[in-house]
Amino acid sequence: MLYRKMSGNRDELSILGFGCMRLPLKEGKIDEERARQQVRHAIDHGVNYIDTAWPYHMGESEPFVGRALADGYREKVKLATKLPSWTVKSREDMDRILNAQLEKLRTDHIDYYLVHGLVGALWDKMETLDVLGFLDQAKADGRVINAGFSFHGSVEEFKLIVDSYPWTFCQIQYNFLDEKNQAGTEGLEYAASKGLGVIVMEPLRGGKLTSPVPPEIKEIWNEAAVKRTPAEWALRWVWNHPEVTAVLSGMNEESHIEENLKIADEAYPNSLNEEELRLVKRVEQKYRDLMKTGCTGCRYCMPCPSGVDIPGCFEIYDNFYLSGNEKEAKLMYAAKPGGIIRGDVPGYASQCVQCGQCIEKCPQHLDIPSILKAVADEFEGKDFKGWRVMAKRAFGKE
Repeated sequence: MLYRKMSGNRDELSILGFGCMRLPLKEGKIDEERARQQVRHAIDHGVNYIDTAWPYHMGESEPFVGRALADGYREKVKLATKLPSWTVKSREDMDRILNAQLEKLRTDHIDYYLVHGLVGALWDKMETLDVLGFLDQAKADGRVINAGFSFHGSVEEFKLIVDSYPWTFCQIQYNFLDEKNQAGTEGLEYAASKGLGVIVMEPLRGGKLTSPVPPEIKEIWNEAAVKRTPAEWALRWVWNHPEVTAVLSGMNEESHIEENLKIADEAYPNSLNEEELRLVKRVEQKYRDLMKTGCTGCRYCMPCPSGVDIPGCFEIYDNFYLSGNEKEAKLMYAAKPGGIIRGDVPGYASQCVQCGQCIEKCPQHLDIPSILKAVADEFEGKDFKGWRVMAKRAFGKE
C-alpha cells in the first residue's frame, strides 16, 4: 500500500480509502458479516482511511462502521464522517448530530469531519447558522480532530469555501470525465495550493467507467502497450495527480477490493507517460461521443434564469445511458436537481422555458432546451412524485 501525507497535519493516509456508501446488501439491508469481513480485510492490507456519512444506507452505515471497527480496528484507522448540512436548522442541531454520530460510531472523536455536500447556497446557510463556530468548538473539545468539507457545486463556489476557513482537507468528485465538472482540476490544484489535503470521491463515476464498458471504449484500452483493466486506468489517472491525497472506493465485491489493493501498491504520482495520458484522453472523448448530451460540465450555461440545474440534469441523463440503471438514475434525478441533497430549490429540466440564453453561452453549441425536454420526458413521468418521496426518505428529509 502506498501512502501520501495530508498537507495540513502530515498524517500518512493510504492512497486507497474505503467508502461505506455502497456496502454489499442482503435482503435489502447491509450484509453485516460480509461487509465487516471486507472492511477488516482492507484494513489488514494497509487501508487506514474509512469514510461514512449520516445518510448512507438509510442511516445504517455509521452504526455498521462502529461495529466493524471493534476488536481494535478503530485504533488502526482514521475515521471520516459528515455533518448532513441539508438537515441542519440551528447551531444546536450540529452538536446534537455530532454527538449522535460519536455514539453510533462507538468512538470519542472523529478524525476527519466534513460539512457534507456543499454548494454556494447551502454554504451560505451553514455560515449563517455558525458552522465555523461549531467546528472551532468541536476541535477545541476533542470531538473533531480535522475539519473539512465535501463539495458538489461550481469551481467558483468551491474557491469561496476553501478561502472561508482554515480547513485541513476537502473532498471532491474527480475522474477523467470530470476535469471541468464541479471543482474539477482547477479546484483540485487550487485547494492543494492553499495547503488542503484532497480526498477524491467517485473516481469511477459510481462504477460507470467500469461496467458495462462499451465496445468502442474497450477497443481503445486494448491499444495500450501495458494492459490494464478500466478500473486500473481510471484509478491510476486520479492517483497520477500529486495533489490528490487519497481516493475513496465504494468496494463491495471481494474481487474489486483485491484489484484496488493491488493498484494502490503501484500507483505513484506522475507515473503515467504521455502516450498513456493521450490514450485516456481518447477514451474520455469517446465517452463524450457515446453520451446523450455531449456536455462537459463546464457550467458556462449557468446560472439559468429559470433555475434549471442544467449540468446536473445532463450528468444524470448521461450516466443513465451509460449504465442502464433506471432506478438509480430516477432516484438521483429526484434528489440532485431537485435540491433534496443540497437543501436548495428544485432545478428540474421541466422548468426550462426555452428562452435560449444557454445556447449562446455553450462552448459545445448544444441545443440545451431540446435536450432538457428529453431529460424531462425521461425522468418526470407519472411516477415522478413517488421518486421524490423515496429521495426525501433516502437523504433524511422526511
